Amino acid sequence: MHAIAIPEPGGPEALVWSEVPEPVPGEGEVLVEVVASAVNRADILQRQGFYNPPPGASPYPGLECSGRIVELGPGVSGWGVGDEVCALLAGGGYAEKVVVPAGQLLPVPKGVDLRRAAALPEVTCTVWSNVFMISHLRPGETLLVHGGSSGIGTMAIQLAKAVGAKVAVTAGTKEKLAHCADLGADVLINYREQDFVAEVQAATGGAGADVILDNMGAKYLDRNVQALAVNGRLAIIGMQGGIKGELNIAALLNKRAAISATSLRARPLAEKTAIVAAVREHVWPLLDGGHVRPVVDRELPMSDAAAAHRVLEESGHVGKVLLVVE
Repeated sequence: MHAIAIPEPGGPEALVWSEVPEPVPGEGEVLVEVVASAVNRADILQRQGFYNPPPGASPYPGLECSGRIVELGPGVSGWGVGDEVCALLAGGGYAEKVVVPAGQLLPVPKGVDLRRAAALPEVTCTVWSNVFMISHLRPGETLLVHGGSSGIGTMAIQLAKAVGAKVAVTAGTKEKLAHCADLGADVLINYREQDFVAEVQAATGGAGADVILDNMGAKYLDRNVQALAVNGRLAIIGMQGGIKGELNIAALLNKRAAISATSLRARPLAEKTAIVAAVREHVWPLLDGGHVRPVVDRELPMSDAAAAHRVLEESGHVGKVLLVVE
């Protein structure tokens, strides 16, 4: 089979469509023939040599995919050869075939094209686990989403609105904010021109955001705490703005606030299985009913993964960029 290998870390040109050995499913695993994968920031870090796959994972990038099951490993039940699925991966999505633990499989939602289903696993699992399982966003509360036009952001807006929350977003252009508004965002903040702390305070009558989903890390740490409401929850899922920040403990104590920081890729299988099960229970009915949808910016050939990485690095996209096996 073919997969995107990374012989040496580097720029987008480091991604090479190569002939590689076909994987074999083990106990509790299935082999999926990949139709599409999606590009995530973690893939860029891996390409650059900063984010190695966890032990035992595929060496190829790709944290999610969609496709058809072509082989069942020992001990797998509830799935069959030919089933159309999408899957959360620890790696290997940039390939013609990938081995997946059965607990990380999801059926393709009703009304969603098989290719576009590749845009769902990573964002739904990230948003549901952080915003709802950890931060417990409730109806009537306010969620602030940084990077509202990203794959994560577009899903966070939709899921928060689906449960009856108010949503504020930051983005860098009017066009991106317009896309967020189309998805239901209530408060639109251009981070290049506006102070998100002041805008959130104004929009909430001075109360602040109950939950903040943050992809920036260090750069926004102090201002995120300022923007939190009393009993607020800050969920950090990225570090695009650096890894070391200064935290005002007094401000955090005064607000009785909490900070969590998570990643999906290196979690134990049991934790990923629990998250996927929760997503299937709570998010999939919303997708099946058309209340939530994947947002896809464009589809590119998987063999040209370098072009897809350039799109992500230029940050002009809205939603997910897909890699399609031709």
